[in-house]
Amino acid sequence: MIKGVFETHINVSNYRESAVFYEKLLNIIPLYEDSNRKSKFYWVGRPGDSMLGIRENYPSPLIQRQHFAFKVDLEDISSAREYLSDLGIETTNFLGESSENLLVFPFMPAVSIYFNDPDCHSIEFLAMLEDPAKPELDIMTLQEWEELHGRG
Repeated sequence: MIKGVFETHINVSNYRESAVFYEKLLNIIPLYEDSNRKSKFYWVGRPGDSMLGIRENYPSPLIQRQHFAFKVDLEDISSAREYLSDLGIETTNFLGESSENLLVFPFMPAVSIYFNDPDCHSIEFLAMLEDPAKPELDIMTLQEWEELHGRG
């Protein structure tokens, strides 16, 4: 019955500042703004596929750090890292180290980079890998993963 996650909303301290941040990200398409409720909504990727909502001080003025991931293609991870860097946004890997050292989550398998929005919400760009999952393995570098599969 469930086909995927369609909508995510986050609480922000200043929705206009957050809007400026999110509108810099590629394929985040403004959909609707409700200035009375201090909220803004975006299509993520193709219109109608998924939506992100930001709302100031709702349900509370206390901002609790949240995490969510945007799906990207593997070949876009490096360019996304450079793009974010050009915007002055620092990226890391899962361990909080430089995103130059990409890590693979073998249980999925996937590779990703992390960064924060103005309220320190943890955002991830995640690319699924085409190889079979190896849940018995620990997190490893992308280079190690490639060598494991005879591509390194």
